[in-house]
Amino acid sequence: MNSLTLRQLRYFDALARHAHFGRAAEACAISQPALSMQIKELEEVLGAVLIERGARQVRLTKFGEEAALRVRQILRSVDELGDLARASRDRLVGRLRIGVIPTIAPYLLPTVIGNLARVYPELDIHVRETLTPKLIQELREGRLDAAIVALPVSEPSLAEVALFSETFMLVRPSKDAGTPVPSADALCEMRLLLLEEGHCFRDQALAFCNIQSTLPRETLDASSLSTLVQMVGAGIGVTLIPEMAVPVETRSASVSVASFKSPQPSRTIGLVWRKTSPLARQLLQVSDVVLQAAKALRGE
Repeated sequence: MNSLTLRQLRYFDALARHAHFGRAAEACAISQPALSMQIKELEEVLGAVLIERGARQVRLTKFGEEAALRVRQILRSVDELGDLARASRDRLVGRLRIGVIPTIAPYLLPTVIGNLARVYPELDIHVRETLTPKLIQELREGRLDAAIVALPVSEPSLAEVALFSETFMLVRPSKDAGTPVPSADALCEMRLLLLEEGHCFRDQALAFCNIQSTLPRETLDASSLSTLVQMVGAGIGVTLIPEMAVPVETRSASVSVASFKSPQPSRTIGLVWRKTSPLARQLLQVSDVVLQAAKALRGE
């Protein structure tokens, strides 16, 4: 057991998560043969088989499933030890793994990353853009330090800090500019284009229109706000987008943008992290950088 290494454990953790040698090797930035060799050496050290090797994917053995859970705990403890050392310093240094949802990332992230790099030059920033459920899972597993999401996430293990609110804007074809803005009830009778299932912004838009997300809808569901706006410009329907997305997404589309009457639909954006994270104090500093970036985008 003396030859067991943290590198081997990290490789096995990647293989357990991806269930594929090629994707795991890519995630670890090594060749597939090198990863396979390290897993085989780990099995020899443990004296037990961790995976069933198939033609297209790998499957964990019973022992492998139990080992994967234990390995994940070990790696999380090792990472938290490093976080504890960094937390003892006055300034943010070293690796910062931050997640962000797709309806925020293209608009807020460039300013946030630029400001973090300027204020904390010793910070090594790693960014992960994906949907809220995946970000929450990766936070719980210790694969992210913090995430910028729409609140609330209602996860008992996570701390939440609300930063700012932003309204939803109505995007219509250019020919509709100047016409009365429909109410929420009227909007649900129109062809409303939304993001695909899994995006929290989709659920927020449906809630504003009092439309149940489980009801079938014969319309376009897109993977990005950019696609939604371009389809509106093509005359297919109308959509809602967050206020921060307006300057970027509407500059090359033949659309008009309008605000809803009060009460306007909106969302609250915040930063979340594990309550047990030693970096809690430093992450509060990060949350302030995010807030200042948001204010700069709004000209405050």
